[in-house]
Amino acid sequence: MKIWVDADACPNAIKEILFRAAERVAIPLVLVANKLLRTPPSRYIRALQVGNGLDVADRRIVGEMAPGDLVVTADIPLAAAVIRQGGHALNPRGEWYSRENIEERLALRNFMDQLRGAGVNTGGPDNLSPKDRQAFANRLDQFLASRGR
Repeated sequence: MKIWVDADACPNAIKEILFRAAERVAIPLVLVANKLLRTPPSRYIRALQVGNGLDVADRRIVGEMAPGDLVVTADIPLAAAVIRQGGHALNPRGEWYSRENIEERLALRNFMDQLRGAGVNTGGPDNLSPKDRQAFANRLDQFLASRGR
């Protein structure tokens, strides 16, 4: 099993949690981004830079992940693709995407996108809070423990 990170928009605090987890449980962690990323020296952690363009990182993650892998992303269409492929998807706020909730989340995302396209200011997500970071760390630990790691 590997952990894949849609790293272009992943908050640094979440990356730090992931770095510590990868080292602690000796699990491969791959950060995929359009830009060069700094990672700590580790035999478990690597950064993969992909070309610029819409969804290039997403396509790379979906193309290389295996069923059972974990993908960390706030990108709902990417999460949907991961779930269809038998992976697990967790957002940086500690919320799981699942077969049960992904269609509803996609519909809401598309609706909000239509509103923005019509000129309605829908605002953006709140800043990542300490509560969000803790929720993410807890869900990640539970996931890794359930996999015997």
